[in-house]
Amino acid sequence: MRWLRLWFGFSEPVNRRAYVVSGAGLLLFKYAADAALVWTYSGRLWSPANYLRSVSLLRERVLLGVSPGVMLALALWTLPFLWIGFGMSVRRAADAGRSAWWALLFFVPVLNYVLMVTLSLLPTAAVPEWRRTAPVPVMSDRLKSGLLGIAASLAITIPSVLIGVYLKKSYSAGLFLGTPFSIGYISAHVFNHRHGRTVGQTIEVVLIALGLAAAALFLFAAEGAFCLALAFPLAAFVGVCGGLFGRAIALHGAEPPYRTGMAAAFAPLLVLAEPRASAPAHEVLSVVEIAARPDVVWRHVVSFADLPRPGEWLFRIGVAAPVRARMDGTGVGAVRYCDFTTGSFVEPVTAWEENRVLAFDIVRQAPPLREWSPYRDVNPPHLDGYFRATHGEFRLTPLPDGRTRLEGRTTYAVAMFPQSYWTLPAGRIIAAIHTRVLRHIKVLAEEEHR
Repeated sequence: MRWLRLWFGFSEPVNRRAYVVSGAGLLLFKYAADAALVWTYSGRLWSPANYLRSVSLLRERVLLGVSPGVMLALALWTLPFLWIGFGMSVRRAADAGRSAWWALLFFVPVLNYVLMVTLSLLPTAAVPEWRRTAPVPVMSDRLKSGLLGIAASLAITIPSVLIGVYLKKSYSAGLFLGTPFSIGYISAHVFNHRHGRTVGQTIEVVLIALGLAAAALFLFAAEGAFCLALAFPLAAFVGVCGGLFGRAIALHGAEPPYRTGMAAAFAPLLVLAEPRASAPAHEVLSVVEIAARPDVVWRHVVSFADLPRPGEWLFRIGVAAPVRARMDGTGVGAVRYCDFTTGSFVEPVTAWEENRVLAFDIVRQAPPLREWSPYRDVNPPHLDGYFRATHGEFRLTPLPDGRTRLEGRTTYAVAMFPQSYWTLPAGRIIAAIHTRVLRHIKVLAEEEHR
């Protein structure tokens, strides 16, 4: 229990010995688990030097071929170590007489190792800036403190989004993780600075700040309701974590207000400095069995008539739904056009084996959805190229009794961090499109066969 309080709590000070022993032990434990998992699923050796590489480079070299589920498991496995590392760095900096806000460098690649080495060397200050006992929560002046915290956090959101989306043109970790984390710790710190508040009251303020930030993006036509709804659960989790740390620093630390103002610049600077990551490829496979011969199915794969009006909830809320497919020419070099409710996909044919395989690249695509917004033609940058389908394929396999197995494959990439999070809705959307098209082909082929 003493170690758990040291690792996951906020009240215990962290001296140099505790920081070094915990850091070294947990680092070795995590490395052993990471290496075993990567070896099991990829057959590759996980080197300690890989922790210095970017996530995109690891995907391209070390983690190539590892399934999205394993990548998500690795990300979730990392979360408690991030909590321990940042929390102990906050208290170690204060124990050494330095500002606890220096611990924010824990989230910056390369600089995080410089920070940990430095904190491992600094001695305990004569008067450490970390109190064991937090002040008793009070109710006075709560509304004013909450409004000040929310206002301060909103001042972070606008420059971070403008820099990341419109200047850097990158939906990076700094934008999706750094910004809500900063909103959390700034709003919570301001809310708890003069008078301590309860954890529940602090979380309420953080969630209100995040909600108002989302509302500001919606009202200023920077985002639509659909994508904000997808992003909010992730932002809420990260923001609440930031809020708990901001509250702890306000209650246990001795931070003057100007240091909090300097810490508020963390998110915009991280967004500005962070390099744009590459987008790994993913594939969705869907299968249907059709009571018709391959030559009958083939005709409806190459092109098909209008689909009925979509009734699935996913398409009714704005996701692009397939309408029809048409072919210009035959054989390799022909161009297939797949019309959606938001526009047309242009698909030059790369493989044509009649009654067996039809494959094509996707060189131009329509927006993946129409955003919910009170404004006409809201088109956030992430709808243009950040979710990109690159290749498609139909494969027909003859089955006994004159039936056909029809496979539909789509290769796609999502250039938004964290990919493990955004590939989940992206994969569901593509699978729903597959289901709609394959069922339509099934109906047409079986009707012709009868």
